[in-house]
Amino acid sequence: MNETSPAQPITIIEPKKGWVPIDFKEIWKYRELFYFLTKRDIKVRYKQTVLGGLWAIIQPFCTMVVFSIFFGRLAKLPSDGIPYPIFVYAGLLPWTYFTNSITNSGNSLVGSANLITKVYFPRVIIPASASLAGLLDFFIAMTILFVMMVYYGLYPGIEIVILPFLIGLTFLCAVGVGLWLSAMNVQYRDIRYAIPFIIQIWMFVSPVIYPASLVTERYKWVLALNPMGGVINAFRACVLGHKSVDWMILCVSTMTILVLFFSGLYYFRRMEKTFADVV
Repeated sequence: MNETSPAQPITIIEPKKGWVPIDFKEIWKYRELFYFLTKRDIKVRYKQTVLGGLWAIIQPFCTMVVFSIFFGRLAKLPSDGIPYPIFVYAGLLPWTYFTNSITNSGNSLVGSANLITKVYFPRVIIPASASLAGLLDFFIAMTILFVMMVYYGLYPGIEIVILPFLIGLTFLCAVGVGLWLSAMNVQYRDIRYAIPFIIQIWMFVSPVIYPASLVTERYKWVLALNPMGGVINAFRACVLGHKSVDWMILCVSTMTILVLFFSGLYYFRRMEKTFADVV
């Protein structure tokens, strides 16, 4: 005689309403997945390429050469009294990392649709890992900057101690923008076409090809509100040591980055419960 098996408990998972707080313990629990996704992004980037990691150097170096010809020699843009090639390369380093990160993180959720619909894990790991993977390219490309500094006889001053802080700010800004773009890209696929346009406009309002001193006092607040404006200006100053860091612009940009990060985190967490349904 067959006995009837006892009823198994049924667990129903429903999304919470309103703000869903960040569970850092849960994120730490999935730290191995975070490491795996970061490693995957690095491998995929250079898979089946001939030059491999050299692309991390080629992209900013070739851009530096083109900008030096057109903006340095032909347009005669000022460069704070230092050679224009190293001036623009020092600005391109954080900028290239930032743009590559927001491009990859902005498309990261759509690219991981199969993973999102099958397995549960904190979704914020996906765009964050895309931004973290780009740091490898950043540090590889910095080797050329050190070589150029020796060639031009430029050496950093005491303000070089804030370099890790500036790298952290750039990463935080990339994650913040990536959270906004990745969450919006799930709902509106037009975002992936808008990202290159946003990057182009953003570059010309950032002190990448021109010094911050070129901006008049009347419009300095615009440069300060630009999250990457203060970071690029301070990065160039602390690494090359040709002038002091403008702390006012850096402080305002830091506040803008924090607002951008936490607002992006809020929007991402709010939209996260719909990702699996619409991705």
